[in-house]
Amino acid sequence: MSVLILTERELRRLVPLNLAAIGAAEQAFRALGEGRAIQPPVLALEIAPRNAEVDIKTAYIDGLPQLAIKASSGFFDNPARGLPSLSGFMAVLDAETGRMAAILLDNGYLTDLRTAAAGALAARTLARPDARIAGVLGCGLQARLQIEALALVRPLERVLVWARDGVAARAYAAEMSGRLGILVESRDTAEAVVREAEIVVTTTPARAPIVQVEWLHPGLHLTAMGSDAYYKNEIAPAAVARADCFVCDVAVQSLALGELGPAVAAGAMPADTAPAELGVVLCGQVPGRGGDEAITLCDLTGTGAQDTAIAAYALARAREAGYGLSIGD
Repeated sequence: MSVLILTERELRRLVPLNLAAIGAAEQAFRALGEGRAIQPPVLALEIAPRNAEVDIKTAYIDGLPQLAIKASSGFFDNPARGLPSLSGFMAVLDAETGRMAAILLDNGYLTDLRTAAAGALAARTLARPDARIAGVLGCGLQARLQIEALALVRPLERVLVWARDGVAARAYAAEMSGRLGILVESRDTAEAVVREAEIVVTTTPARAPIVQVEWLHPGLHLTAMGSDAYYKNEIAPAAVARADCFVCDVAVQSLALGELGPAVAAGAMPADTAPAELGVVLCGQVPGRGGDEAITLCDLTGTGAQDTAIAAYALARAREAGYGLSIGD
């Protein structure tokens, strides 16, 4: 048995953020919606003494030749050491035999990529087709990738950004203006971004709500990316309840890790709320946006199906291009 080893540098060359990556994300969500995916709950390990967390995700998708087991870590004191906060890798198994097929030493790159692709897919599915003004809360790597991905599915004319660090937000605006070739402006408040934008992506690790219900306006689409642990919360419970269409990637995860949990805990939504899942909407089993004036919200906590889909796609690209180091027999 031989195992293919792929490095982050190789994976970045092979799998850029493009429409094909968004297609891999759609493949994952459609498999979930059609019941072709077997996906266990996320294994989440919080390491409070180290200000860190480790998540393990996996899924089997009927029809794909491989499945992935992904470990991702966030050690949030690392920047003080001159190291990135996030890292990770994927072990890829043959879906028929369970034998090891590849190790993807991506340092979290594929997770970042598939997360951005899912955000773009959510907007393509739920945001108004004529939306031209995007807003982003936060100015880290995912804030950059989310807007780059969004620009692939909507003809953006302007982007607004807010972050707690105003200097960093202004630097983001200057960088992304050059990268996208459109006007990107910073705002002094999150409220200003939400009120002015037609699509808003939240990418912060906030532990208390940022987006408030009174800021929402007809036609707005929100994609909430930051809350992926029980102690995180970006959208106020009343704002979650106000959405005309509330969609998530996995309902039980939204309740345990995402924006549904705080809304239920606050009494803003019933405990038995069963939001539509993105894959079911994509498959046409339930409706999405109800009209141009509807307010839509998609809560994405990340799925093992996304990891398996992007890993299988990356491995196929590597084999086509002759990339990687083969070890073993």
